[in-house]
Amino acid sequence: MQQPVTILSQYWGYPAFRGNQEAIINDVLLGKDILALMPTGGGKSICYQVPALMMDGLCIVVSPLIALMQDQVARLKEAGIAAACIHAGIHIQGVIRVLDSAVHGAYKLLYVSPERLQTTLFNEYLPAMQISFVAVDEAHCVSQWGHDFRPDYLKIVLLRDVFDNIPFLCLTATATTAVQNDIALQLKLQSPVLYTQSFERRNLYYTVHYTENKQKELLEALIQTSTSSIVYCRSRKQTEVLVGYLAQNGIEAISYNAGMTKEKREDAQQAWMQNKVKTIIATTAFGMGIDKQDVGLVVNYDAPEHIEAYYQESGRGGRNGQAAQSLILYNQTDLNRLERSIEIQFPPTDYLRHVYQCVAEYLQIPISAEPYSYYDFDLKDFCEKFKLDAAIAANALKLLEQEGLWTLTEAVFNPPTVFITCTRQELDNVMNTYPELAYCITTLLRLYGTLFQYPTAIRTVAIAKQMKTNKEQVEKLLLKLHDMGVLEYATQKEGPQLFFHHYRVDSKQLIINTNRIAKLKKRHEERTNAIVAYLHNNNQCRTRLLLAYFDEEKQTDCRHCDVCASKQKQNISHTALQESILQHITKPMSIHTIMEALTGYDKQLIMTTIRSMIDEKRLRLSADGTVTKA
Repeated sequence: MQQPVTILSQYWGYPAFRGNQEAIINDVLLGKDILALMPTGGGKSICYQVPALMMDGLCIVVSPLIALMQDQVARLKEAGIAAACIHAGIHIQGVIRVLDSAVHGAYKLLYVSPERLQTTLFNEYLPAMQISFVAVDEAHCVSQWGHDFRPDYLKIVLLRDVFDNIPFLCLTATATTAVQNDIALQLKLQSPVLYTQSFERRNLYYTVHYTENKQKELLEALIQTSTSSIVYCRSRKQTEVLVGYLAQNGIEAISYNAGMTKEKREDAQQAWMQNKVKTIIATTAFGMGIDKQDVGLVVNYDAPEHIEAYYQESGRGGRNGQAAQSLILYNQTDLNRLERSIEIQFPPTDYLRHVYQCVAEYLQIPISAEPYSYYDFDLKDFCEKFKLDAAIAANALKLLEQEGLWTLTEAVFNPPTVFITCTRQELDNVMNTYPELAYCITTLLRLYGTLFQYPTAIRTVAIAKQMKTNKEQVEKLLLKLHDMGVLEYATQKEGPQLFFHHYRVDSKQLIINTNRIAKLKKRHEERTNAIVAYLHNNNQCRTRLLLAYFDEEKQTDCRHCDVCASKQKQNISHTALQESILQHITKPMSIHTIMEALTGYDKQLIMTTIRSMIDEKRLRLSADGTVTKA
């Protein structure tokens, strides 16, 4: 068997492992259950990808992030590693093809979104697969006490019913001790090996600024930064506003948000990754799975929702080990938003029932309808149709999701597909009758060999190039063939989906676990209080505060966060003031005379310093009120 480091070098080009990577891989090879906490940028994927190549069978990787799954599979394929993924955006025929290939040993890694584990189709194929181990990415999602609980993650443990001794590798960047224990409990980990690394990022300099002029502060921060930068915003519109503002002030930046098309997002990401643009202004989803080493500044333009999110976002800076700045800009509006977030994120039970009824009507799902169906779900359109506040409705949908009623997926990119539904003879007749369509059909058959078997993803640009025409003309011909019943042409689309996985009931009969929601609300209040305390803090080392949140104790201050820097400046000023006082006292002098002579210092500070120097016996106070050196 090849050594892990040989595999690492062969496929990834790295000469050695980092941190706990090699130790984790060795324990995976020994078949142990593992819970590994690795900071953002710590190389979690290497920990399951390397052993997957070394072991017989297939590694199942459970991940909640469709875009990240797609990206990792694409990278693995480029490296010559057989991998595939199954998620909400794949047509059922495509899922069957992937599952069939998995059973026949075509892949080393199969990425699966958690809701897919529940489907009858997946479970029909599962027993025939030879599974080496299960990797659970973002494992904190399994705990309802974590910051991103997803009920579908609780179903992962059902894999143990099919494979008794299958080892689990659970990976996460952020988990308190309580969440770690819950992960082990929910996934029935057997004597798990716990790997933890210090949450401390010694090269990150944490700074928090209260300001009513965020744009000016951001501009100044970017002017002082020569390296790559990320600026996180809460809204799509804000990313675009800031790009415009910075452009007016001579700084080129690029926007990245979910409102952009997939192509535009990819172009923006590539421009930033290749340093064609130094600064990217993005919504908080940006950065998952992106490993850019030279980010020297991460700005949270709006106060983060909680410490866990902030730790992950700030952790995207300084991955090359060089000093990097993490800057939070906040104002009273942010504090008001955090305070209101409690009632916005936890609306009353009657409102939850109303939203449930609205969803059923929007998707036209009758009572007792069969579960396990996917529906396109446009939140903006949904809220407009039922006159719902988007923020409150989105949180109601999430709470109902946590009740196990459905799964809301992120925006899924679905490329256009073609599936020929007529016989070969009928197709020949069409080609003979309609010469203008014949060339299009011939080109399709030449480029894609599976059009008769299942809906096949196509590239209209490639077809147009082959036909020496344009993309619009190809789409027009495909739509005509679709209308004629020759083939099924599904146009490209991109948007979130709702996976409905229960028998629909009358909203009045809907059972909602109000006790669980009350506990979640209390936990949210604790998280909110923690981030507000972090923002207000001006006397404790920020690094020590962050580590304490994750149950890690640090004995000394970091010496470079804004609080530590302020203390050092005060200490330096205090020492300089004492020296100035001693230099000015060449003869007995009144305190008033000394204060008048030292014009560069606050008079109250001078008075306090003189008193402390008298107490320390460095100065002597005479009966007539004059001060002399001791």
